[in-house]
Amino acid sequence: MATLFSRIAAGEIPSYKIAENDKFFAFLDINPMTEGHTLVIPKQETDYIFDLSDEMLQEMIVFSKQIAHAVEKAVPCKRVGVAVIGLDVPHVHIHLIPIQSEKDMSFSGERLKLSPEEFTEIADKIKANL
Repeated sequence: MATLFSRIAAGEIPSYKIAENDKFFAFLDINPMTEGHTLVIPKQETDYIFDLSDEMLQEMIVFSKQIAHAVEKAVPCKRVGVAVIGLDVPHVHIHLIPIQSEKDMSFSGERLKLSPEEFTEIADKIKANL
């Protein structure tokens, strides 16, 4: 059975898509730590990031870099933090999180509650900066 993220990339489950190419898909996290919290996934189902081929991992990082630059332009922040945890969904994903301080990277912290309109507005701002 396809993972939740594969179903999102295939368009079976709606998402706030930021960008995609033939190998990768970027979309807003629906349970964000900060505004602009974006997930980058490979379309190829792989559970663990270090099981990706070297080439695929390199390409994923370069794709993530492009998305991070757009996030940084769209959402006021000091940096875009990068995290790979990989425990909640068995599909490789990189978190790109606009941060003001290290506290913004606490996965056990409170999450934002945003409306569909707010998600759409944030996604549109990020896409405009790609």
